[in-house]
Amino acid sequence: MPWNEGMARYQNILVAVDGSAQSLHALQSALRLPDAQITAVSVAPPYEGDLRLVGVNLIKNLLREPCHKALSEAQALAEKAGKAIKTACLVGLPHEEIVKLAESENRDLIVMGVKGQGLLKRILLGSVTRRVIGFTKRDVMVVPPQAGLGWEKLLLATDGSENSQPAGNRALELALAYGAELRVLSIPEAPGGTAKTAGEMLTKLRELREVMLEEIRAQAEALGIKIQCVIGQGPPAKTIVDYARKESVNLIVLGSHGRTGLTRLLMGSVTERVIGLAPCPVLVVKV
Repeated sequence: MPWNEGMARYQNILVAVDGSAQSLHALQSALRLPDAQITAVSVAPPYEGDLRLVGVNLIKNLLREPCHKALSEAQALAEKAGKAIKTACLVGLPHEEIVKLAESENRDLIVMGVKGQGLLKRILLGSVTRRVIGFTKRDVMVVPPQAGLGWEKLLLATDGSENSQPAGNRALELALAYGAELRVLSIPEAPGGTAKTAGEMLTKLRELREVMLEEIRAQAEALGIKIQCVIGQGPPAKTIVDYARKESVNLIVLGSHGRTGLTRLLMGSVTERVIGLAPCPVLVVKV
């Protein structure tokens, strides 16, 4: 996994807010990022009625009211933190407008909250978050309720595939930039087949993962990063979340899988479940 020095700290950040406590909590986490230029964006629904009707402008203004209220709350939160932010009220489909703004302004990172307090609600990501992650080319950080953002200990969960390499590179960049300790977790999954062939394949997979982890370890140590590599066992999402909780990890770094269309939209069940269950923010690094 070659590592190339590139972007280190996130500095140009877009935070999606909708007036919910979860979105404001995500903004609060983004405000802790040093030297970051932040824009809070909220999206109002478009007016789809007859444009010839009298009072259309009034209706449009009413549709934008929740957007302006959310941004006013975001501005107040930033002022309380002693930070200056920009705001943007857009009209359209939320995920489309968020993705377009991130692209047009070349944002480093999109930050979003996790809707829902119940376990099932958190596992099943809201459609806006899911679609933003699916369609954007930018990294996305999802912040769960009550979780703070820190940089002391990062967890990179990787399967060693080509699609996971950008996440590995980004984890090294962030660990170096913030002086963080890096944990790397890889979980080989037993293939189908007879018990004998499955066992043989799993042993081979573990050997390949060990080689991959040694490569990452060597890169980290060459950069002066404190690192610990672990091969896990069990259902990937649960194993990642349990490890993060047990080791008091501050941020989980994952790769996104798939480049276009439906595969990007669905993200992959492991990524989605980790985001929904994680005790800390999750950074989804784009391929």
